[in-house]
Amino acid sequence: MQRRQPTSTRRNGSFPFAGALNAKSKSSPLLSICLVLVGAILLLVYAFSGPGLFGGTKIVSKIEGDFSCTLELQRAIPILKKAFGDSMRKVLHVGPDTCSVVSKLLKEGETEAWGIEPYDIEDADGNCKSLVNKGIVRVADIKFPLPYRSKSFSHVIVSDALDYLSPKYLNKTLPEFARVSSDGLVIFTGSPGQQKAKVNELSKFGRPAKMRSSSWWIRFFVQTSLEEDEGAAKKFKQAASKQSYKPGCQVFHLNSYH
Repeated sequence: MQRRQPTSTRRNGSFPFAGALNAKSKSSPLLSICLVLVGAILLLVYAFSGPGLFGGTKIVSKIEGDFSCTLELQRAIPILKKAFGDSMRKVLHVGPDTCSVVSKLLKEGETEAWGIEPYDIEDADGNCKSLVNKGIVRVADIKFPLPYRSKSFSHVIVSDALDYLSPKYLNKTLPEFARVSSDGLVIFTGSPGQQKAKVNELSKFGRPAKMRSSSWWIRFFVQTSLEEDEGAAKKFKQAASKQSYKPGCQVFHLNSYH
């Protein structure tokens, strides 16, 4: 690591403006005292008012970023219902804010909905806590095997979860999603340039989001022996076209393991 070279501005003191103060007036200690007091007040305000060196970041249950594929999924639920019809009978959603997705699916009627929340939900609202207490929503690390038997769900829908996993863990996680589903896997991911990874996401997700291209995902699906469900993709596209819906995220339809 290169060391910074000292600059001439630091010869007269520990601060760049110290020389200027000494040059202008050595007999004005009141000015120096006022500057110190103002600096101390600003530091105290910064420390107690928000994230930073002192305050840190607070882990919350909401998606942090410029765009949320979980919100996009909620817009797409009527399209998915139209495309899959009665086969979309028992759904597992995996991703942040899964409580909101599960609640919307349950309101649709004739669909059983369950959720896996990969991250902390300590700030969850009453409705979400109720879903957790009932066992409908679980908090689980998706880098490990899911607590469900094979083909427990007709469909598994994933949003805002895979973008934060490295290929090492994707190799384990994606096959698990395909294992617990019987009729298909639907994945909503961000697109390159669409979302900006923020520094404060690191405390929650462990790493910044990695926005991968569709070609990258297709190659990865092939490597993990996951095949595209062309029939489902076609039905989704047709249903989206009829309702003038254009996905804001990349949407992939994959076959379950048989």
